[in-house]
Amino acid sequence: MIHFRWMPCQLKIETNICSGDYDGIILVSGSAPGSNEPEPFKTVLYAAAQIDAALGVIGAVLPINLLAKRFIYSPTGPLNMDYHDVRSFAEAATKGVKRALKAGVKCPLLVLLPDDRFENVELVTLLGALEGLYVPLEVREICPDRCYKACQLGVWSPICSKKLQGIVKLASALESGRYVARDIAALLLCVKLGGADPERMAPLRVEEYLAELFCGSNITMQVVSDQDTLLQEYPLFACVNRAASVIPRHAGRIIFLTYEPSACVLETIMIVGKGVTYDTGGADIKCQGIMAGMSRDKCGAAACAGFMQVVNLLQPPTVKVVAALCLVRNSVGENSYVADEVITAKSGARVRVGNTDAEGRMAMADALYYLKEMALCSVNPHLFTIATLTGHAVLTAGSGYSIAMDNSVARLTSNAEKLQASGEAIGDPFEISRIRREDFLIHQGRAEGDDILQALNKPSSKTPRGHQGPAAFLIKASGLDKHGIESEKPLKYCHLDVAGSAGDLPAQPTGSPILTLAKAFLFDKIEIKDP
Repeated sequence: MIHFRWMPCQLKIETNICSGDYDGIILVSGSAPGSNEPEPFKTVLYAAAQIDAALGVIGAVLPINLLAKRFIYSPTGPLNMDYHDVRSFAEAATKGVKRALKAGVKCPLLVLLPDDRFENVELVTLLGALEGLYVPLEVREICPDRCYKACQLGVWSPICSKKLQGIVKLASALESGRYVARDIAALLLCVKLGGADPERMAPLRVEEYLAELFCGSNITMQVVSDQDTLLQEYPLFACVNRAASVIPRHAGRIIFLTYEPSACVLETIMIVGKGVTYDTGGADIKCQGIMAGMSRDKCGAAACAGFMQVVNLLQPPTVKVVAALCLVRNSVGENSYVADEVITAKSGARVRVGNTDAEGRMAMADALYYLKEMALCSVNPHLFTIATLTGHAVLTAGSGYSIAMDNSVARLTSNAEKLQASGEAIGDPFEISRIRREDFLIHQGRAEGDDILQALNKPSSKTPRGHQGPAAFLIKASGLDKHGIESEKPLKYCHLDVAGSAGDLPAQPTGSPILTLAKAFLFDKIEIKDP
């Protein structure tokens, strides 16, 4: 059972729809009201639809002859199966929960209905409901009486009890991971409570949070925070960290989280997450108001931590998982790094800085090198980087979509296509981009003694192929370019740009791509036992 501390509320499987433990029933449906619902909901909805033509689009709060008394109907609206996907059910569930809370419901009962058009509809609906119950960390700490929006969430469904138990167990693990990611990623903008505060999740505070989370768990935690060690072993990271390192509470650190499976390892997943706790842009400072919201630049590392919580709870028996969270504040000051500096990466590559606001790739490159070296002696390794890296990714795919970019080795296994299919199935969608020769050419060193140019001095949104270039940089700076398809030891690598899917203020962080990674690499490896 997942501790209440790491969930929006307690989940309970309910077998009696007439139970008096609830004060409101929420039903999410993708069908016309009064058509496919179980009784007594079908009769109530059919009658309501006769007097409200908009019922199937906007929903309603209706009286019902059950002990709960209130019936919150939250439809998806008409679905065009050519283009709609299962996200419509998550969105309707979130909307239904919020409407129930406004109606005064404290103990909601969620009705999960199957839909043959979508294989994971019950799971996605439940995740959407849980998302609507999340309370931001800062709100929980400032107002203890507001820690939980609901006493508990009951779950009732006409599907078989064993399947429902599996769905609830899986949803609990996934939502706990997203809960952790939301806590770390940022704090919800709340004018009455003073707004989002990047100090709350500065690098040291993230370390403290994770130490509590994984204490006594299946995850081991190693922290590299000594400034001399960072300078020697992670020189590109140390470069970004330089301005912040003189302030103890802002000093950067790299946190390694490792899960060792109980059985023989058949696959090794290795993830590096960008955790820029606040991004001023550095010496190339963000100006004209665009710095606001930059506490969200740690969503990649937050997703890594959340994914490790999912791994911790599901305990895949044959998958080893290693995550490196690169936590650093890109501060500006007398100790800032500046453009034109040439830094020797841990891989030995000489990197010329072109723009201090392209700090994310610098923060991750040495950790990626470290995991690459580990991968050379690991079983079936697959390397990932996860980052809110470029505005270009948002322009390319739009809000709500991550972008996957495989190297040549991963592309042979159709990895990006696997991620895209997994995301489509669970409501965490991906688009696919190719890394091309031009992406490497643009990062070639310009002067004698330079191996790599870190970035152009323009924002990615004004650069052709602005989201693919950073992936090429990471490949070159980490030494992964020496492990392509023609090398003696090819290594699979995929860069995930989640700038479009991570969530912008004032909306809460999404935790993307936790659901997709779990669906792609964990679901078929685990056996869901009864909770």
